[in-house]
Amino acid sequence: MKINHISKFVPTVALALVLTPMVASAQSAGQDMQTAGQDTKSAAKKTGSGVKKGTVKAADKTKEGGTVAVDKTKETSVKAYNRSEEGVKKVFDPDSHAKTKAENRVQEKKMQTKDDAKRAKQKAEDAAKPQ
Repeated sequence: MKINHISKFVPTVALALVLTPMVASAQSAGQDMQTAGQDTKSAAKKTGSGVKKGTVKAADKTKEGGTVAVDKTKETSVKAYNRSEEGVKKVFDPDSHAKTKAENRVQEKKMQTKDDAKRAKQKAEDAAKPQ
């Protein structure tokens, strides 16, 4: 009788051994799909984050370049005006020319220092912004 029981048990075990990899592969295929979905989601987030950082950086650099351009234009205009003023004074009142020239250089230096400080502050604020 023991042989009869064993002969019934062997096909059951054999069938179980054959089906186990199928069940395991079905579970791993589902897991693989889930992992692939998570990887795709993660890659999309990283790409979006990179695009955002690049856009913010480009906007900051554009703003910084615009600020520099405005400041340089202003400084050039003031210098041109001051040189014209100095030329006129030199012709009409040679004694006041040196004083005017010195005052204009001080004014221009203060303006340039103020603009440099403003640009540095703006650059620091842009760098401190979370991206």
